[in-house]
Amino acid sequence: MKKKLLKITGITLVVLIALVVALPFFLQGKIAEIIKNKVNNSINATLDFEEANLSLVKSFPNAHVSLKGIALTNHAPFEGDTLFASGEVELKMAISELFKGTEDPISIKALNISDAQLSIKVDEAENANYDVSKDTGGTVEESDSSEGFTLALESYSITNTDISYDDFVSGMHLEITEMNHAGSGDLSLETSELKTTTNALVSFELDSTRYLNKNKLFLDALIGIDLANSKYTFLENKALVNQLPLVFDGFVQVNEDNQEVDISFATPSSDFKNFLAVIPEAYSKNIENVQTTGEFKVNGEFKGIVDEEHIPKFSIQMNSTNASFKYPDLPQTVRNIMIDALVENKTGITEDTFVDIKKLSFAIGQDRFNLRSRITDLLGNTKVNAHADGKINLTNLSQAYPMPEDYNLKGLLNADVTTAFDMASVENKRYENTKTSGNMEVSGFEYKSEELKNPIVINQASMTFNPETVSLNSFDGKTGQSDFKASGTLTNILGYLFNEEPIEGNFDLTSNTFALNDFMVNSEEGEESSQTSSDDGEVMKIPSFLDCTINAKAGSVLYDNLNLKDVEGTLVIKDERAVLKNLQSNLFGGQLGLQGVVSTKEETPVFDMSLGMENFNIGESFQALELFKVVAPIASALQGKLNSDIKLSGNLKKDLTPNLTSLSGDVLAELLATQVNTEKAPLLSAFNGQLNFLDVKDLNLSDLKTALSFDNGAVKVKPFTVNYKDIAVNVSGSHNFEKELQYQATLDVPAKYLGTEVNSLIAQLDDSEMENLTIPVVANIGGNYTNPKVTTDLTSGVSKLTNQLVEIQKQKLLNKGKDSAKDLLSSVLSKENDSTGTKKSTTGEVLGSLLGKSEKGKDSTQAEEDPVKNTAKSLLGGLLGKKKKKDSVK
Repeated sequence: MKKKLLKITGITLVVLIALVVALPFFLQGKIAEIIKNKVNNSINATLDFEEANLSLVKSFPNAHVSLKGIALTNHAPFEGDTLFASGEVELKMAISELFKGTEDPISIKALNISDAQLSIKVDEAENANYDVSKDTGGTVEESDSSEGFTLALESYSITNTDISYDDFVSGMHLEITEMNHAGSGDLSLETSELKTTTNALVSFELDSTRYLNKNKLFLDALIGIDLANSKYTFLENKALVNQLPLVFDGFVQVNEDNQEVDISFATPSSDFKNFLAVIPEAYSKNIENVQTTGEFKVNGEFKGIVDEEHIPKFSIQMNSTNASFKYPDLPQTVRNIMIDALVENKTGITEDTFVDIKKLSFAIGQDRFNLRSRITDLLGNTKVNAHADGKINLTNLSQAYPMPEDYNLKGLLNADVTTAFDMASVENKRYENTKTSGNMEVSGFEYKSEELKNPIVINQASMTFNPETVSLNSFDGKTGQSDFKASGTLTNILGYLFNEEPIEGNFDLTSNTFALNDFMVNSEEGEESSQTSSDDGEVMKIPSFLDCTINAKAGSVLYDNLNLKDVEGTLVIKDERAVLKNLQSNLFGGQLGLQGVVSTKEETPVFDMSLGMENFNIGESFQALELFKVVAPIASALQGKLNSDIKLSGNLKKDLTPNLTSLSGDVLAELLATQVNTEKAPLLSAFNGQLNFLDVKDLNLSDLKTALSFDNGAVKVKPFTVNYKDIAVNVSGSHNFEKELQYQATLDVPAKYLGTEVNSLIAQLDDSEMENLTIPVVANIGGNYTNPKVTTDLTSGVSKLTNQLVEIQKQKLLNKGKDSAKDLLSSVLSKENDSTGTKKSTTGEVLGSLLGKSEKGKDSTQAEEDPVKNTAKSLLGGLLGKKKKKDSVK
């Protein structure tokens, strides 16, 4: 019997184990279908997931369901937006829940969410993307639990999750990142206690003002839950904001039309170290060993109704009296700290929130600082009334408080300023509604900014604050290689300080040395445009916060490798664009006039400029200007002066030098008193080698005017003529920025340069017009500038000359024969007694000779032509064969 019982038991266990293992394979498809149907049928959104897994072992005796790659996508008016996404969501439920129909609710015991993103939005029309419940079109039935899911949670957790909340109506942005939250309790009961732990980074921004920036939050809370009355009570609670400890109690009750809030909080101790704990740890560093005296207290309460029109009334007070602190590794002590500040809303209307800083003062050594301010209508048209005065040695400040490593504060600040304004007037530039007065002086100050390449050192500056403007009485500073002195007027200092607007102003600037690159931004770029520099590095940017006009004079302006002397002009900087107007300067021994614009607003900087050059030294220009080297490489062999007008535009590389392959424009140039050095130009040397009657260094280039155009890396030279003695040389063609040549030069060469044989032939013709005879010699120029290929078409030229000479000789012989015939005919007709046969015979010879019908006439003509042809052959042999005389031509 025992054996039989054991056998039955064993078989039963095997069957149960087999069912536990096999059942998930049969139910997985059903689970995925049930979950999608239940969720999608009850919401105005679409739930989808990549994978659904079921296990009866992992949470036995409960079922464990895992959903991976979850996405909950909104319908209109947020069509396509992802409301919720998660790497994995795990559910624990009784096995019996798996066998419920699609219309029956499923009870969930545990919920775990990991690697999730929740994005909540409220648009300008006050539509909320989290409002995804379906509109039933009628009265909601009491038995709404008959569908979907019910929560009988015993525990839940949210791991590594980011939550964002954007309200475009109020301008509120809340971001919770790296959140880890866990809770445990029996939520199936009407009254229960939920124990929670939370840690996260919290950022909060309201109306473009950031109040929290990734502040650390830790919270341990025991919450009493009364589901019957929808009331949640904080029982035992401790929080840590950054490093500031808080304890709080109270409750939140959810009513049908609103929520009722009654929460109070306070610091558990009055140690002044609590004040340092409010400051983000990145700035306050480790405060554990900081020595403090005095006290700092924070307490407050939120109490009232929350609905569409109201927030809870609240009051937050901060107080400190005669306190001090000293960091152990810093020499100075901050002492006599007085704080009396209040943030309050007495009505529950958001616009009635205000901040009242009745007193904020401290001392470091002999330095003092005092501030008082009242800021009202904080969430509406914010109004500010403030006064600050003090004298602070910034070096003492860095010796008393830990500054970021890239800060190196130096200088003396002395200020006494009072201001009153509202943000609407600042935003609309109605500065007549603002009231600002006082003065500020700075000396020995050093300022660093991400938008400046080098620190700006202010040796001395003095400003006077007026109701609508700030007068810059004096400003003496330097940065990098640059020194500058300035005076002028600022008209938008409040917009710059409080509304992220550019600084507007007009200035007069003088400088001994002004290096433009000192004022460019260093912006690290991981990617680069194909149109910018091919080298990795920093992209220089014109500062975005400047909107000003500068009338400048400088003894020396440095740009790239140029050194402009005695510079005078106007510079307008706005919207990351610099416009140069009427700039005059001495450069390369001549005068430069320049107008143009440089813009760094887009990813690839661009420029568009017009330059006028007068009496420029060609050699110096060629050495310093990369543009000259690619546009006119032949200029390296020229010595003298030039005038030029250049219009060009294109892209700039990361260091704001031109990207040559992107340039387009036109050049008009006139050469003055120019000499040629063939040793610096392989092209000219090659020309000399092909035409030994031509010595390029004797070319007459004075007063030569030429025009060039360039686009897409190619330079086209418009046809021009240059003279060498009595030889006209017509030049045209193009080259590219790799200095590959494609030119043609046509020389009208007088025959006298073609050697003694040619001159002898011309002498035989006995014609004075032959002295002006010329032949065209075409020189094709290819290769590149350092290794040019020059070929000439002398064969064609000599052939043309030979044909001309032969034709001239023919004409001379024909003309001579016609004259002889006339004489003979006249003689025959005058002698009547001659015999008829004799007459016929003589006349026939003459006519045959003239008309070429007798063998004798044919031979006679041939004999006349042979000397011409023989001479031509001799000429060709002299031109194309080995020359015996120096004046022969190759």
